[in-house]
Amino acid sequence: MSTMKSGFLRAVLSSVALLALAGAAGAKNSPSVDNRVRGSADAPLTIVEYSDFTCGYCLKFFKETWPRLQAKYVDTGKVRFLYKDYPRADQGPGVAAALAARCAGDQGAYWPMHDRLFAEGGRLDSDVFFTHAKAIGLNESNFRQCLRDASHLPSIFEDRQEANAWGFRGTPGFVLLKTAQEPTNKDPAVAIPGAFPFEAFAEEIDKMLATAPPVKGAAPKTEPGRSKPGH
Repeated sequence: MSTMKSGFLRAVLSSVALLALAGAAGAKNSPSVDNRVRGSADAPLTIVEYSDFTCGYCLKFFKETWPRLQAKYVDTGKVRFLYKDYPRADQGPGVAAALAARCAGDQGAYWPMHDRLFAEGGRLDSDVFFTHAKAIGLNESNFRQCLRDASHLPSIFEDRQEANAWGFRGTPGFVLLKTAQEPTNKDPAVAIPGAFPFEAFAEEIDKMLATAPPVKGAAPKTEPGRSKPGH
């Protein structure tokens, strides 16, 4: 990512930061999203991904870029990673898959379901959801009831509204910000609107790490039900 493009992305983020600030700040600390966080609570930086399980570019990020980000920055305690939903349609497989992942999260298995849904790389329906639910050891009755109740749907669409407030109109979209302080016009968050290669993420992360304050009073956090992509 060139310096010119980096500056443009920072300018865009600073102009919409006040609109989405409350949602993004809450995303870093709310217990309701803890099972969608990978990494340590005391990581100096946080990346928020807005994504759709049916998005080809989101799958590209998951398979090509995410493993390198995880190894270099998340597993080493430098970056905390939060997944948020951005279904591109109001109904259909993208929404159903987001709901399936949330329901798995209710049983402490958000990431195993998330990773399997992306590893599926295409077909997403109830048969697939229940195959994965059985494979990762979910209580299938509770899982089925959660899908029926669909109580997570409002939160799923709130994620999409938050993404729109950051200026995203497609998937995936990423926001990189300092965990211990809110973005400002002078020190904005950085938007990465698309499945950019690992090097683009690394450039922005390294730049922000150089000025990021430590997170005080935060205990290390392990990832509930963590699994490697595709397992």
